[in-house]
Amino acid sequence: MRIAVTGSSGKLGRATTARLREEGHEVLGLDRGGEAGFGFTRVDLGDYGQVLDSLLGVTARHTGLDALVHLAAIPVNGLVPDATTFHNNMIASFNVHFAALRAGLRRIVFASSITAMGFPFDQAPPALPVTEEHRAARNTYGLGKVLEETMAEQLVTWQPELSMTALRFTNVVGPEEYGGFARASDPGYRRDLLGSYVDARDGALAVSLALARAEPGLAVYNVAAPDTGLDIPSAELAARWFPGVPVAADLGEFESLMSTRKARDELGFTAVHRWRDEYRPA
Repeated sequence: MRIAVTGSSGKLGRATTARLREEGHEVLGLDRGGEAGFGFTRVDLGDYGQVLDSLLGVTARHTGLDALVHLAAIPVNGLVPDATTFHNNMIASFNVHFAALRAGLRRIVFASSITAMGFPFDQAPPALPVTEEHRAARNTYGLGKVLEETMAEQLVTWQPELSMTALRFTNVVGPEEYGGFARASDPGYRRDLLGSYVDARDGALAVSLALARAEPGLAVYNVAAPDTGLDIPSAELAARWFPGVPVAADLGEFESLMSTRKARDELGFTAVHRWRDEYRPA
């Protein structure tokens, strides 16, 4: 396939671009910054004209695309003022998704987030592990993700052949970033993430699997490692973090409290990079 990847210069974007190319796809990176050359075009996603033009065709890059992966965003609150985070991400996502629709693309995978599920979980979720059924925003980044999913729900009704897949990524960890798991015995570690994490390489795998499945309509999947980032049993973490919240009777000993069962069952996704294998004590 000929695939455009927005945010191709980011942590997840780099891993995704590399994987898709390894699989034999023709990939065009779209970002505001990146390595100049074949396979990359600089574009301001806040400018609808630039976005539409880049998806329709770019001289010396492509004359048409088969799919779009939208990963670009201000990645967290705090880097810029809160309203700026929301405005930037919502405008970029609208421009990208609407331009893709106008350009005739019918296969879209985009990055949603654990923040669309209530992160940082100051208010307890309804049940554990938290599934894709639960949707809640507690900051402007999360609000943007909730609205992006809602926008996708509507856009797929405009074009019956349109496939949109929202991947709710948790904290993405690069291969060189496993040092933080030295805190795995600290019961406060990753509490706001439900103990979850995902390796960037596994995030790229989820994107690839979602592109391959791409059934019409909107599908939403949690993307995390199947285990928590702690060496404390998950049932103990659930009782400590969210007393009184119902817990699945078949919860695994160290199973992630951000449920990955739907992605496993429907996409065939199971993260292969686990902190227990990747972490090396100093």
